[in-house]
Amino acid sequence: MIDVAVIGAGISGAAVAYQLAKYKLNVVVLDKEHDVACGTTKANSAIIHAGFDAPPGSLMARYNVQGNAMYESLCHEIDAPYRRTGSYVLAFDDEDMSHIRTLYERGLQNGVPGLAILDRETVLAREPRVNPDVLGALYAETAAVVDPWFTCIKLLENAAENDVAILTDAKVTEIQKIITGGRHGFKVTLADGRFLETKTVVNAAGVYADAVNGMASAVNFTVTPRIGEYFILDKKDGELVSATIFQCPTPLGKGVLVARTVHGNILVGPTALDVGDKDYTGNTSKGLDEVKKQSLRSVPGINFRDSIKTFSGIRAEADTGDFIIGEAPDVPGFFNVAGMKSPGLTAAPAVGLAVAEMVIEHLGGATRKENPVRNTPRISFAELPDEKKRDLIKKNGKYGRVICRCETITEGEIIDAIRRKVGAKTVDGVKRRCRPGSGRCQGGFCGPRVLEILARELGRKPDQILLDKKGSWILSGELDEGGM
Repeated sequence: MIDVAVIGAGISGAAVAYQLAKYKLNVVVLDKEHDVACGTTKANSAIIHAGFDAPPGSLMARYNVQGNAMYESLCHEIDAPYRRTGSYVLAFDDEDMSHIRTLYERGLQNGVPGLAILDRETVLAREPRVNPDVLGALYAETAAVVDPWFTCIKLLENAAENDVAILTDAKVTEIQKIITGGRHGFKVTLADGRFLETKTVVNAAGVYADAVNGMASAVNFTVTPRIGEYFILDKKDGELVSATIFQCPTPLGKGVLVARTVHGNILVGPTALDVGDKDYTGNTSKGLDEVKKQSLRSVPGINFRDSIKTFSGIRAEADTGDFIIGEAPDVPGFFNVAGMKSPGLTAAPAVGLAVAEMVIEHLGGATRKENPVRNTPRISFAELPDEKKRDLIKKNGKYGRVICRCETITEGEIIDAIRRKVGAKTVDGVKRRCRPGSGRCQGGFCGPRVLEILARELGRKPDQILLDKKGSWILSGELDEGGM
């Protein structure tokens, strides 16, 4: 019997696994997708929120502020990009100004440092591309941006290096309470018939957390998928804003934002619409038009002709109105990490630490490892000084072969992404780990080369390589001799 089964390899499950990996425990992470970081973690605003929006006393408020304080050192520890940018909530009329004063007071109650209400002149001096009709803004200096899927992958990679097993294509279909050797636990059955026995379960299944909870607990909750649509603009527009620009939040969320990403693009979105399909991630002209309309009110100079990609993501909106974190009241040893809508990404490090401590307490304690692996450096060729680039190429010529021209990603980095722990198995998996296909051409040039490298490194035929999910074939087979 293993000690802990974590269901869900998104940022929440990854943060729990990362903390548990510091102890001498037998831990397994299960995910129904073909790769990790493929649910809500794959498509969101990538913002580390300051923590002034959540109601005081809520779990969202507590873990937001705690998680924000942990992020910079965490990203340094796992070698993931992080950039503190600050954020502004703009006010355009007296009602908005009243709202940001409320947010300011709420932020003070939540313990958010570095908040200030700024006048129009100060806002425009700092962010000159903001709408000159602005009256003032709430500034939060602790807001930041990260790469959410890369952070998640690095957390899981670190967990794997410390002996946590990561199983993908592992959809949980049943959880039974069992007693083995006089010990209470769970039998977790997968869709392919495999099963495992575990002392504890951590349910971090994103929008499916309500279904997983229902397999073990009679205390039910509902998770509604809420879709958000986005634009990504080319890096040539990256100087449009330096911080994250919000408007006053609405009952459905924090509203449309304009932000410079950690990689230097401009992100614009999201919408907020409850949908019935938990796997739907399409875009609509209506949704994208709404993003344009709302964002241009904040930053009138956005040039949507420079959009290089549109996408949408799903947030997990629980009917409790708050995060659901902790042991199910009727099932000892079964822990929920559910309803992780925004600020779930921000809260993840603090939630991971808290849930790991709860699990260890339930297990009656655990021995901490003396020297767990803490940092697994990566090579980002484009960020190296020229001298180090030359030295690297002398050692391995594959770092001198640029595959992705837009992002200057080399063959050496792609091979690293495939060979590392929790390595890439698909073209999009490589993209999430080292960014080929993230630039202006969106993989039009480098995609076929990435496919060839994947096939070679994995020992497969090119027509066995997937774009992302199971069934997302790119090639259907070889042409007959003689061509078309």
